[in-house]
Amino acid sequence: MSVQPVVAEPFVSGLHFGECPRWHDGRLWYSDFFDHGVFSVSAEGERRTEVAFAGEPAGLGWLPDGRLLINSRLDRIVLRREADGSLVPHGTLHPWAAGNANDLVVADNGQAYAGNFGFDLDGLYDGTVEPSAIAAASLIRVDPDGTSSVAAPELQFPNGVVITDDDATLIIAESFGGRLSAFDRRPDGALSNRRVWAALPGIGPDGICLCADGSVWVANALGAECVRVAEGGEILERVTTSRNCFACMLGDDDRRTLYLVTAVDSNASVARASRNGALEKVRTTVPGAGLP
Repeated sequence: MSVQPVVAEPFVSGLHFGECPRWHDGRLWYSDFFDHGVFSVSAEGERRTEVAFAGEPAGLGWLPDGRLLINSRLDRIVLRREADGSLVPHGTLHPWAAGNANDLVVADNGQAYAGNFGFDLDGLYDGTVEPSAIAAASLIRVDPDGTSSVAAPELQFPNGVVITDDDATLIIAESFGGRLSAFDRRPDGALSNRRVWAALPGIGPDGICLCADGSVWVANALGAECVRVAEGGEILERVTTSRNCFACMLGDDDRRTLYLVTAVDSNASVARASRNGALEKVRTTVPGAGLP
């Protein structure tokens, strides 16, 4: 049965390329790769700079003590913002990351799970890299003491990632695999029992966020939409956006506003040169849950 889409409304314009939205302390936080910063926006649309960043920030998360972690795209390390505002190295994605760092989720015990492209995506877009260079990548776990290890290998472009409220399941988008995959998560952070949570033909799953009923909102990097998906792949809701959708997050006090990060093009050379990215939003019925 087809699902009648609803249309998102404009919220904030003028982004280069936003990513990794998070609802934190009553505001929507997000990274903008090519604006070199982490920003936050109130529900009324008032924007402020949270972190001025010399490189390109990607995934965001918070340690149990409130310090911010930032997955740094180009140098493939996780940085930590101290109480005085300084940024210090927290952990590394080396030697496993073979492409730019991207999304990240921090569990309640402070363990961070960080993704990376696995190959030179920008080179693929620009034609300087052949499609044969596309390779699988690892999800990397960075423990609170900074120790890094491979949490899950052989993922097809690991991207948006969530952890359920009971800390027992991790779900990740495999953008080049056209699916969401799930793992059992043990108390020590180890992942096991990998399985396909939802096959999504025709969709490029990018950022994701979890709902209280166990469904997942999935930003479709291949289209101007975000879809709510049940385990097994049934599409429950569709939201149409003004341009391709790369990330999503449920926010506001009741966690029922779906914030959507959109852009005309994800090609770095295009996004860096223009401000055609935006934040959009729509009210929903099922509140958010889990992490981030």
